[in-house]
Amino acid sequence: MALQLGDTAPDFEQDSTEGRIKFHEYLGNGWGILFSHPKDFTPVCTTELGEVARLKPEFDKRNTKVIGLSVDPLADHKAWAGDIKETQGHALNFPLLADPDRKVSNLYNMIHPNANDTLTVRSVFVVGPDKKIKLIITYPASTGRNFEEILRVLDSLQLTANYKVATPVNWKHGEDCIIVPAVSDADADKLFPKGYKKIKPYLRTTKQPNL
Repeated sequence: MALQLGDTAPDFEQDSTEGRIKFHEYLGNGWGILFSHPKDFTPVCTTELGEVARLKPEFDKRNTKVIGLSVDPLADHKAWAGDIKETQGHALNFPLLADPDRKVSNLYNMIHPNANDTLTVRSVFVVGPDKKIKLIITYPASTGRNFEEILRVLDSLQLTANYKVATPVNWKHGEDCIIVPAVSDADADKLFPKGYKKIKPYLRTTKQPNL
């Protein structure tokens, strides 16, 4: 059965470029991002891994550990890491799982037979501190991911986990949020001391509450 939002992220133990990883234990009390690659030494993946390495300080600020995955063996990963540093200007600074037995790929339904029965699609899973899946995005093998967008969604997930707000279209950190409809005006007065703007009974905007 395919994984859905709110499911517990399957735990696993697997080798990586940074040693043996027990997934839940590795994440600890923080957030996690698991993202897959069709195979090693592929051009789009090379650019993606370099970009995640560049953005790693941003993920660190958000208490989020990133873990890549490819179905090729660990020896290939280590050789590929040299190419990533050479061509992208950023060395691999997070674990890249080796999944030659497809164990993790199958746990997370990353192999879509109608696309390719041996290679993983470009899946992204965001996992919360409760080990529940908060986001699933799947790209075709031909399309590189936008990790700035993944950071944006992570900001929204972390904000809305702690406050009774949602984030509107194209929202970015620092912009106004929407008060969820389940909150009454009386409660909103208490919860949002900075005030809010009532556009419609169901549409109330307020300043980002954690700033």
